[in-house]
Amino acid sequence: MAYGLKPVKRADGTPYAGAVTHYAIDPAGEATNLFNGQVVILGADGYVALATASGADATTNNLGGSGVGALGVFVGCSYTNDMGQTVHSQYYPSGALDGVAYVVDDPNVLFSAMLDEAATQTMVGTNTTFAAVQSTSTGSTATGNSTSALDATVATTAKSFKIVGLNADEGSTSVLVRFNPSFHRYTSDAGL
Repeated sequence: MAYGLKPVKRADGTPYAGAVTHYAIDPAGEATNLFNGQVVILGADGYVALATASGADATTNNLGGSGVGALGVFVGCSYTNDMGQTVHSQYYPSGALDGVAYVVDDPNVLFSAMLDEAATQTMVGTNTTFAAVQSTSTGSTATGNSTSALDATVATTAKSFKIVGLNADEGSTSVLVRFNPSFHRYTSDAGL
C-alpha cells in the first residue's frame, strides 16, 4: 500500500536523523486533514497547508503553486483537542486548533515512495509526480499515513521528483526520490 513520502537518508549518503522544522498551522483550524508522508506548502497566509497540485510542471501545476515550490513533507504535528489538551499525532485532523506541523524541509533528503506500478532500473534518473492529486482523503485516519503514490509514467521533462534509485527493501514498486530544485521552496528563488 502506498504511504506518500518517507524520509530515509540524505543525498550525501548520511542517515536521516529525524530532523524536522516546526511550522504553524492556521490557529483557527486548517480545512483539510494532513497525513504523515504528504507534501505540504507554506500558504500566502504564512501557515502550512496541503499541496493540492500534482507537480506536473514548475508553473501552474507546481506543488507549491505558481512556481513557489513545496515546503517539504509532513511527518506529524501537535494540536489542541476539544478538551483543551495538547495532542501529538501522526496526522492532523481538519479543523483542529493551534496546530504545529513537523515538516522535513531539507531539500537534500531522499524519500522512499511507492509507484502506482512496478519500478524498473530504466526509471532511475527520470522524473515523476503524484499519480493523483493529494487531498484530505488521500490518507488513513486509522494509521495517520498518506496513501498517495507516485506516477510510474516517468518523464525526462521537469516534474516534482527525481527518481534516484530503486528501493527493493520496500517492494517492487518502491523507489527513492528527491525534490527537483524548482519544486522545493528552498531551492527555488520564487517568493510567496
